[in-house]
Amino acid sequence: MSKYVKDLVVQDLQRRLDGVDDAVLVDVIGLDANTSVLLRRQLREKEISLVVVKSSLAKRATEGTPLHAAFNDMEGSLAVVWGGEDFVSLVKEVTKLDKAVAEFDAFQAKGGVLDGEHLSAKRVKEISKWPSREELVAIVAGQAIGIGSEVAGQLIAPAEQIASQIEKLIEMKEQEE
Repeated sequence: MSKYVKDLVVQDLQRRLDGVDDAVLVDVIGLDANTSVLLRRQLREKEISLVVVKSSLAKRATEGTPLHAAFNDMEGSLAVVWGGEDFVSLVKEVTKLDKAVAEFDAFQAKGGVLDGEHLSAKRVKEISKWPSREELVAIVAGQAIGIGSEVAGQLIAPAEQIASQIEKLIEMKEQEE
């Protein structure tokens, strides 16, 4: 590949990866064309992008960006995957495709980058076990509602005790008469 063509590829990668701070690197070498199209379609449905790159060109394209750390120990061709609702959802989807789907045998996580920090393949699998943004929102909402209902119960309890005691007094007065 000539230097001019390499520069064009680097510029295209810079344009595509502009604004991307977190991504997962995966190995897609060995997937045939039909399987690759199916994989890309499944990812696109979840608003996840995938681009196959040569690691040396990707290093040049990501120089000075948070993504540069992802390519430190990488060699050869690989795919950069980014997007989704949040990074944890992205990692969960990549990990699910990595181990669960038989037709994507060649697809496997190689590493990634989160907040400018290089992630190993092992770390990517650990992150896939974290709760997603949606799950975290549900947890926080449940805790907030739980505290609110506890406070409401504590405020209502004395009034219920007083009402119960008044009812008993009324019953006692009615029995005496």
